Amino acid sequence: MSCEINARGLSAVELGQRLEAAEGSVTVTECLGQRFVGAGMDGRRIRIEGIPGNALGAYLNGAALEVCGNAQDAVGDTMNDGEIVIHGNVGDTAGYAMRGGKIYVEGSAGYRAGVHMKEYAGKLPVMVIGGRAGSFLGEYQAGGILVVLGLSGRGPIAGNFPCTGMHGGRVFLRCRPEELLFPQQVTARLAGLEDLEAVRPYIKEFCGHFGKDLEEVLDAPFTLVTPDSRNPYRQMYVAN
Repeated sequence: MSCEINARGLSAVELGQRLEAAEGSVTVTECLGQRFVGAGMDGRRIRIEGIPGNALGAYLNGAALEVCGNAQDAVGDTMNDGEIVIHGNVGDTAGYAMRGGKIYVEGSAGYRAGVHMKEYAGKLPVMVIGGRAGSFLGEYQAGGILVVLGLSGRGPIAGNFPCTGMHGGRVFLRCRPEELLFPQQVTARLAGLEDLEAVRPYIKEFCGHFGKDLEEVLDAPFTLVTPDSRNPYRQMYVAN
């Protein structure tokens, strides 16, 4: 069973109520800035035509969201499970504190993508960004996997201060380590074949969603960033 909801003129609350009442898969048309679309939902498939507002898929608990366009800030805020696919760009703080599930972004992300990402109760959060990421990528990351492919956009693959305060998880960047300036509390090195095998399934899913060639994407150097201290904050704030 599937249905369609036209979001023109609906408030965020009204759209949320209609989504809760709908059964089966849902297509939302003419979405324009409504916040919290799909928040907390599980076991649903929602396709969104237009541009949802902030906190798309916040606290997502197993639903699958697909956006045929761009999305704004805080995509997947504190999501627990499920999948979010964005056929465009996302704003700031995508994946904020996400503790499970997967986010796939065809284009680029704004500032602080993956901030406070963490692993929780055996779950592994994953975010793959096809374009570039803004400053403070992976800030205070405590777990999970961040992948930035740099397939679109201009300039460096990530902005200033990547991985600041990182104390868990892994970041994969499709570039060489010397192309970015990293803080002292992390280790940035060329990823080996074994490292890339761990993220190959997620990059394959990304390519499947957006029609990319997997082998072409993987035919490039990748940098793996991991924390190199059990107490990275000491290196940031305490003089040695």
